[in-house]
Amino acid sequence: MKIYKTLRQWSSRKTAFVIGASIFCLCTSATMLFVVNFSGDWKLNESKSEVGQFGRGAARSIKVVSSDANGIVIERTSTNRDGEAVVRKESLTFDGKEIETTGGFGNSKRKMKAKWSADGNSMIIDAVTVVDRDGQTMEIKQSETWKLSADGNTLTIESTSSFGGNDNTQKLVYEKGK
Repeated sequence: MKIYKTLRQWSSRKTAFVIGASIFCLCTSATMLFVVNFSGDWKLNESKSEVGQFGRGAARSIKVVSSDANGIVIERTSTNRDGEAVVRKESLTFDGKEIETTGGFGNSKRKMKAKWSADGNSMIIDAVTVVDRDGQTMEIKQSETWKLSADGNTLTIESTSSFGGNDNTQKLVYEKGK
């Protein structure tokens, strides 16, 4: 009788574990199916944005070439001091790998990586840009949080950056092109 009771307890624990593991796997799989898709052409709405003290360099438009569970390809177009368009292309993955790009202000080098927020509703890009200007090197640390509106027509990027003892916060609001 004691052996039967022990086997029954062991069997019910095993069953509970299998059921719990199955529910976890289903929830994890369902979350991965609903990845936020930032794809599209986005134009900066300056009247809704808060560009901060260094807002001149904010991208006037962003083209998200592709966006899925594995990564995102972004083309940012901003304007340099001479009024010329500068395009920076970034291909980021969500596996924690850091990528490096060159370009932008003073042919700067930028290291960056992307990840999903804990709730899976926003993307976070952390970057360090090294600018060499007139023999002086400056490091800019930046963190961006990308959020998409419920209707999918508004992209909000909240950005914080610090360099040379200066901190800057921006809230950039982009509207999807038709």
